[in-house]
Amino acid sequence: MIAVWKHELKNYFHSLTAYIFGAFLLAFIGLGALRYNIQAAVSNFEFVLSYGCLIFVVIVPILTMRVIAEERRQKTDQLLYSLPITTVQVVLGKYLALLVVYAVPLCLISLYPLIFSQYGDVYLPTSYGSILAFLVLGAALIALGMFLSSLTDNQGFAAGIGIAVILFNYYSVSLSEYVSSTAFGSMVAICVLILALWGIIRYLTKNETLAYGVSFLLLAVTVVAYQMDAASFEGLLPKIMTQLSLFERFYVFVNGVFDMTAIVYYVAVIVFFLFLSVQSLEKRRWSE
Repeated sequence: MIAVWKHELKNYFHSLTAYIFGAFLLAFIGLGALRYNIQAAVSNFEFVLSYGCLIFVVIVPILTMRVIAEERRQKTDQLLYSLPITTVQVVLGKYLALLVVYAVPLCLISLYPLIFSQYGDVYLPTSYGSILAFLVLGAALIALGMFLSSLTDNQGFAAGIGIAVILFNYYSVSLSEYVSSTAFGSMVAICVLILALWGIIRYLTKNETLAYGVSFLLLAVTVVAYQMDAASFEGLLPKIMTQLSLFERFYVFVNGVFDMTAIVYYVAVIVFFLFLSVQSLEKRRWSE
């Protein structure tokens, strides 16, 4: 794992990837600090991070699009499989290298509250709590991007899917509010999401039996629950999207609350997508 980690870090810092990523993140957060902390004279640095969340839509796909897709395209992943290391070690080594690239500019950003505190009243616990949440949020999105990269050997496709998925997660709560809040409207929307899940499972596993089985079970549970208590479905979709949204949980920290459940949720998302990345590589390894 250490060898993979060092190799990946060397590649990132000997190419433009790490520098482009860091430049985008520092520039966007810097513009936010200029807008809120300097021009508007707002002392809350956490508002800057809330503004900066949107940059993840661009920088995470840029960082993760090649992490596995490039290996698959050049067939160098077969060399990794021949080494005396497990697929888990390969995935963890690559992921930890991505985290280092992400953490370097974030270390510089963490100095901002200290600097601003010299010129005004900055509540440091909230600022640094938000920075920690920002770190874990980014780590969760990087794990998601790494999984998407493991599904294809086309970097552009991996980046495009990554942008679409992160953008959907960013606006999911707002979009769900446009769906009818009636019980029937919520039930239909949930059924549509289950059908989308069917397509995802079918694509990832190539197992139609599993895809149909899981989807049919979820649809049956949804319909039965609707028949038993239709009133509980009123306004249900926005509540579900709020619970699933990575970004909505981050805004709790911005409001001054250190939410441990959000941290646990982020860690669970990281573990889940790293597990899927391992399974994706294992499937490719034994199919060739």
